[in-house]
Amino acid sequence: MTPRLALPHEAADLWRIRNLAIRDGCQSVYPPEVIAAWTPDALPSGYFEAIKGNPFYVIDDPELGAAATGFLDIKSGSVEAIFTLPACNGKGYASAIMIAIIAEARHRGFRQLTLAATPNASGFYLRHGFSTVREALYPSALAKADLPCVEMILTL
Repeated sequence: MTPRLALPHEAADLWRIRNLAIRDGCQSVYPPEVIAAWTPDALPSGYFEAIKGNPFYVIDDPELGAAATGFLDIKSGSVEAIFTLPACNGKGYASAIMIAIIAEARHRGFRQLTLAATPNASGFYLRHGFSTVREALYPSALAKADLPCVEMILTL
């Protein structure tokens, strides 16, 4: 289970992983109408730029193909878009991506990483050494709402 770099032509598949993960994992955190707005089937144009402009990792499942994603936003030093297909939860895919992102950040000389976690995902990041900075509201243009989140930091 080695993360590989995503290719731009995979954008639609990676966007689908994101949406399925949010729709499944965030049910207890956000109202259904917010989740529906936040996970449109239409791929935003900026998603291609995220894939092309950052170390954007993918884990392939032997049966399902692309099954987990995540990237290091090199402009902000933040961890972004760690999502796993619900059918693949618990297989360690997200952890492998997190390890790759941390290694990439260290290689690039980052001294810290930040992220804004959904409340249901904050425990995952705590297990990977992140500390909670504060609870906050994350303005989401897609969701047309301010989403409760947990701002976190990892000193490298």
